[in-house]
Amino acid sequence: NKIGTYLKAVAAADNGIPFYVALPSSTFDLEMMNGLDSIPVEERDASEVAFAEGWNGESISSVRLIPEMSPVANYGFDVTPARLVTMLVTEKGLCRPDEESIVSLIKTSHE
Repeated sequence: NKIGTYLKAVAAADNGIPFYVALPSSTFDLEMMNGLDSIPVEERDASEVAFAEGWNGESISSVRLIPEMSPVANYGFDVTPARLVTMLVTEKGLCRPDEESIVSLIKTSHE
């Protein structure tokens, strides 16, 4: 999932529901300490969210959904803070979403 994980995690936290993230262990980068500061987040073309295409009864046309001068951000993915995640589920097992647990999971699986 590229967009929407953060919002689902916020909704789960607000409703007291545990939030689990399933991911391959190859996703972990032990040299990266802060995803928000370190991960380059791609920003996609604004037209992808500013316009919609559809059948108008005669042909397919594009319609602007927002006023022309409205600012638009169209990020390729979101970053979900660890504080919103209950547990990480990998093919190597479960771990808490903190550095110590992740390092332990990765190192244990390499032994």
